[in-house]
Amino acid sequence: MPLLSGGVARAQVQGYPNRAVTIIVPFAPGGSTDFVARLLAQHLSAKLNGNFVVENRAGGSGTLGHGAVARARPDGYTLGVSPTGTFALAPFLFEKLPYDSEKGFAPISLLAGNAMFVCVHSSSDIKTYADLVAAAKAQPGKLSYASAGAGTIAHLAPELMLDMSGTEMLHVAYRSGGLQVQAVIAREANLGFIDTVTAIPYIQSGELRALAVTSVGRSPQVPQVPTLAECGLTGYRATNDFGFFAPAGTPPEIVRQLSAAAREILAMPEVKARLDAASIDIYAGTSEAFPPYQAEEARRWGDLIRRRNIKME
Repeated sequence: MPLLSGGVARAQVQGYPNRAVTIIVPFAPGGSTDFVARLLAQHLSAKLNGNFVVENRAGGSGTLGHGAVARARPDGYTLGVSPTGTFALAPFLFEKLPYDSEKGFAPISLLAGNAMFVCVHSSSDIKTYADLVAAAKAQPGKLSYASAGAGTIAHLAPELMLDMSGTEMLHVAYRSGGLQVQAVIAREANLGFIDTVTAIPYIQSGELRALAVTSVGRSPQVPQVPTLAECGLTGYRATNDFGFFAPAGTPPEIVRQLSAAAREILAMPEVKARLDAASIDIYAGTSEAFPPYQAEEARRWGDLIRRRNIKME
């Protein structure tokens, strides 16, 4: 997509936004990425006196929607909110992407992130993480874990656990986080790494048992659940982080305006309260801080993908 001419760019910056802005979420409605994007869109509409609407374009582990952002006209009217699995993992899982993951985007902000709970059905004989490891070692490759899709963080986070614990399990990929959690509830799979937004209601209702959480610290909403690091996987961390993107070539003034607005929104008490309730941590980063973070996540997960020879199914 060519850069906008100077005169056109200046006119668009001065009047931005003067029509509807689409925020593409590369997954189906529901789940943590959609939740964060809709909360952001609601408050951007009010703060920038515009109309920010979320459009869900699911497919290809998020690459379909993320690619649509990269190919959009770089005028600030098509943006995207994508998770770690899309912006950091996909480049290592797909032989060829329909966009340049490094040069196709103008990063706006690292918004927030959430962990996952290692969940089993409440009636499962597996009651602790130690039980899980013992069962996995007793039956190598027999236990199964459900993910929200091949290539998502719900796929790679368990692989990191298996890598660090020296165990093996069968991966069963579903098309969404909703189907993933239903698979664990229906006992189609033995366990799943389920994001906090989706898991907490089921944990609180007693339908799921949480063995551990993947964050560095415990969840304030379910503080009795230990971290995987506390369970013996020293240094373990896996979070689903949400990046805010524009197409490469978007006027820097618009990127800065959106980045500043996102930070102000994430600092609002009512927004913080809603994210806290879902156990989502606020990062509110700058556009300048995003590339180094993305490079580090790509290195960390890329090493795991190569080490375990993980490929798209």
